[in-house]
Amino acid sequence: MAKILRAIFYLIIGRFIILVILGIDIKRRELLPAKGPAIIAANHNSHLDILLLMSILPWKAALNAYPVAAADYFLKNKIMSWFSHNIVGIIPIKRKPSAADRDILAPCYDKLSDGKIIIIFPEGSRGEPEVMGELKSGIAHIVKRMPEVNVVPVFIRGLGKALPKGEALLVPLICKVYVGESISAISDKVKLMEALKNSFEALSHEEKHSDFK
Repeated sequence: MAKILRAIFYLIIGRFIILVILGIDIKRRELLPAKGPAIIAANHNSHLDILLLMSILPWKAALNAYPVAAADYFLKNKIMSWFSHNIVGIIPIKRKPSAADRDILAPCYDKLSDGKIIIIFPEGSRGEPEVMGELKSGIAHIVKRMPEVNVVPVFIRGLGKALPKGEALLVPLICKVYVGESISAISDKVKLMEALKNSFEALSHEEKHSDFK
């Protein structure tokens, strides 16, 4: 039942919100992973980021994609916890683990080992609308453990204005999505984070100078 509800949420409700109410322009959609294991790394300005990313993936890939999300926020009560697990399909990660916790990234390893796609927002949380925050290194730990898994950078522009942090009213606004070339076989933490940062900067620069509407 949860799988059916998740399909309805993403493939019908989610795509209606993103593709009909908002609308998107996407560049290089073909670079998105059609299957796992793979990591999608995207900038983060809105809760709609997850819906957007699921909407642009091929439908089979979307049903095998799982967003990494903060456990303290998405599991803060029973109703939200049920919705987050069964409908959104999050991989909950503790932002402030205790000394007794095992490797908090273990669920990510498990999903990738099972051939799934995981979605990561390296900034860690939603920041100031349309402003790229500092990247956290959690993704580098995953890649170090599983260097054979490609990282696909995705830059999103517009959702920070369509539904920014702290707002509940959706503003119809066409959003732009830029998919970058995958980053692979970089197990060194510093080099991986540098490559990811450079990719986001290049995609942001491309968006600022693009004439496609």
